[in-house]
Amino acid sequence: MTDRRAVSPLRVATAVALAAWAGLFWFLLVSGRTSLYLSSRTAWVVPTGAIVLTMAAAGRLATLRAVRRERLTPRTSWALGFIVFPAVVVLTLPPTALGSYAAARRSLSAGFAGPALDTGDRVTLAAVAAGVWSEEARRALIDRAGSQVTFEGIVTRREGSPADEFVLTRFIVSCCVADALSVQVRVVGAPPGRFEEDQWVRVSGTFYPVGKEVVVAAGSVRAIPQPDDPYLNV
Repeated sequence: MTDRRAVSPLRVATAVALAAWAGLFWFLLVSGRTSLYLSSRTAWVVPTGAIVLTMAAAGRLATLRAVRRERLTPRTSWALGFIVFPAVVVLTLPPTALGSYAAARRSLSAGFAGPALDTGDRVTLAAVAAGVWSEEARRALIDRAGSQVTFEGIVTRREGSPADEFVLTRFIVSCCVADALSVQVRVVGAPPGRFEEDQWVRVSGTFYPVGKEVVVAAGSVRAIPQPDDPYLNV
């Protein structure tokens, strides 16, 4: 008996959309780029999404034929296009972490809750971020004034700052880059003109909290490659 069912354009388009997102998740998983978009707490979304969407796309491909005619309307086409567009953008754009452009637009003015330092804990950038909003965390930082620290982040600059100063910036991510907030430390005594904006560096020096700002008198500043995990996860 002849199968009179016709291939449904709607089902083909849906299968393409599912396959695009499945391909994106597999790409992130194989290339190791998950940390550029998700925190360690939500990284499970990538392998889970890759498997589930692959199965969904395969199921849709297996049922492309329909007894009744199913039209692909312009409205549905636009909707599917909007769904596929983010996947295409991530696949085509170069893999880069957030930089200086985002630093001023994702400041801790939005609020951040983090734990205060306990006795014996080393000073971290997450603790510095907590000190912006928590009085307890700020007092704990003040108690560590004069201690030695090592921070890693990107070089950002403020207009009119001296040549031997820059702002070390790192982004904190709770879920994904959409909720990223920047924590910043003013570095003084750096080699003038040696480091470019958005360059990754490791700064070691003496730690001084000044109000809600943290200053590090640099003992050494070294260029480093971008870490595999460029964001701090909290």
